[in-house]
Amino acid sequence: MKYKLYSKTKKFLDAVWQDIKNAKTSIYIEMYIFSDANGKYDFTELLIKKANEWVEILLIVDAIGSRELKKESIAKMKKAWIDFNFFSDRLRRTHRKIIIIDKEIGYFGWSNMKASVLHWLDLQIRIRGKRIIRPLTRTFVRTYKMCGGKNEKILKQYKKGILKKIKTFFIESFPGHKMYSLTDYYKEKIITAKKYIKITTPYFIPPRWLIALLDDAKKRGVIVEIIIPQDTDIKILNKINYHYINELLDLGIHFYVINKMNHAKVMIVDDEEVIIWSQNIDRLSFNHNYEAGGIFKQKKIVHNLVTLFDDRKRQSQWYKKTNIRLSIWDKIIGQCLKLFFYFI
Repeated sequence: MKYKLYSKTKKFLDAVWQDIKNAKTSIYIEMYIFSDANGKYDFTELLIKKANEWVEILLIVDAIGSRELKKESIAKMKKAWIDFNFFSDRLRRTHRKIIIIDKEIGYFGWSNMKASVLHWLDLQIRIRGKRIIRPLTRTFVRTYKMCGGKNEKILKQYKKGILKKIKTFFIESFPGHKMYSLTDYYKEKIITAKKYIKITTPYFIPPRWLIALLDDAKKRGVIVEIIIPQDTDIKILNKINYHYINELLDLGIHFYVINKMNHAKVMIVDDEEVIIWSQNIDRLSFNHNYEAGGIFKQKKIVHNLVTLFDDRKRQSQWYKKTNIRLSIWDKIIGQCLKLFFYFI
């Protein structure tokens, strides 16, 4: 498998821009946040240009995540015969970030197509090869069908019977469909870990089962290390991040805070396996959102991600309860948010 990792949003957007610019036959995009032009990244105009070159374009964006996308931009894309679709399924969101170009190049991970976050730390993987891209295409078409997509030629690419039989590196999380449960795989990896678990996440709002599994892992002698940003892009979540961290420190879990916005979501287990996904550590992502990720056991990929994790850990500060003192008001807000995430 040919692959390339992008650890910063800017590098990812530069690569996607060039691949879209060079597209010859098709561009499929499923994105939580697809934004209007910001600086040089006017993806709306680029997609319109490609549509005028007779490149087939299907675009799925989340109705909440991409709510700031201007009506004028949507109208221009539809006028250019871009198959534009909003995803909306009650409380559920498509939190996935999938791009497929010419059915040969694929991207997935955590980076949104939003230029205002250029300097975030992130992680996206680019893979190449028609056979390896097929699972991404099938899962994209599945979402397209859920959005009410009408293009029969596209819908035929999703063959449910074949999809069930294929063993793939790509794993999905569709609420109510246990067969492709990213959450179940996450649980399995923590339960079977023997040496260490390394986690990177921007938001840390763990459900009870995850706290229990991490506690059990520590009791088995597994080293658990978690990197979070010192300040997230959603300021109120800083309070609940630290609320949970202060509770879990007593379990012997090591937390590190980095002074940059780190949007990457990754779990590395025992120098053997890496899970790259779109999923945050919160109940919305585990229970409600549509998510996607990849499982990699290739030694080179695992080594690269371990090196990246350790490098970011060196840039971070080891967190102790004395680092940040929560006021009474902060603790009250933390408890209220905790209750909210418990009941959703």
